[in-house]
Amino acid sequence: MGLNFGKAEFVRSASNRDSFLRDGLPQLAFAGRSNVGKSSVINRILGRKNLAYVGASPGKTTQINYFLVDQKAYLVDLPGYGYAKVSKAEKERWGRLMDSYFQQEQEMITAGVLIVDIRHKPTANDMVMHDWFRQTGCPEIIVANKLDKLKKSQVEPALALIRETLELREEDILVPFSAEKGTGKEELLRILDAHCRS
Repeated sequence: MGLNFGKAEFVRSASNRDSFLRDGLPQLAFAGRSNVGKSSVINRILGRKNLAYVGASPGKTTQINYFLVDQKAYLVDLPGYGYAKVSKAEKERWGRLMDSYFQQEQEMITAGVLIVDIRHKPTANDMVMHDWFRQTGCPEIIVANKLDKLKKSQVEPALALIRETLELREEDILVPFSAEKGTGKEELLRILDAHCRS
């Protein structure tokens, strides 16, 4: 029986390494820049409107948030990088928090989900995140969000640019997605479920 993603609950926010969860359950780590719609993607796949906080201004996720899915796995919402209008000190704090999560939790991360904006070439920060997943051997799923903002004729060229920029191989997973409309949701759920069982 697969994971029931509709059965999810918020467990805790971690602001330092002492509060990271280490109970042996699989962790699906969601990363992306501040205005890419990461919380909206999470809410869409969990079938909830406001479980992950959706802010009017980017950068509302300032801690690492853990959601328990079906009592069997965690969906981990990481602070967005890039855009947010916050102080330099706050950005540095987020950076240190992310670094310590990735260093400490490397063994715990079952798969990394990198969310990019399908309308734009992946940013330098997207590249850094992608390289981390690749270098550590962590399975990576790339979700190209905001599919609903493109015309049909623009989709393939946009995906080709993402593949080329991130130097994706044949076997790498790239899922066109719309948090707004739910396009790509079933495919992404299947992939996430498979990673939690492998």
